[in-house]
Amino acid sequence: MKQIPTDLFEDLPGAERVLAGLRDFHAGRHSIPACLVRMARPRLIKAGMMTAALPHDDGAELDLYQLVSSTEGPRAFSRYNALVRELVSFEHALDHRMAGGVPQQAGNAFRFPSPPHPTHGQAGRAPLA
Repeated sequence: MKQIPTDLFEDLPGAERVLAGLRDFHAGRHSIPACLVRMARPRLIKAGMMTAALPHDDGAELDLYQLVSSTEGPRAFSRYNALVRELVSFEHALDHRMAGGVPQQAGNAFRFPSPPHPTHGQAGRAPLA
């Protein structure tokens, strides 16, 4: 197996899990991190971390849920959602880094901007009643 360059992922949220998933995926292991990597495949291909020559994989989400439910039982849905949210944060931060954005600081996850408060109104408009 070739060495996985890790500098692109440094300080990104969830990077440790994605790197573990890349190692598992390339070793042919069926694991939670490997399922996450399969889900993130388009972005990882764009980042040069996976090859586009692999066949399309549309079963990663179901495989992830089955693995999580085998270990988490009734908490599987919450755990699955937490893993997917972490992956989405990783993907957004990776996109930002690849676009030349400011590197993320350790421990900071991608944050969506807060919506405007409905009672504050907008310039030139009356506040909502």
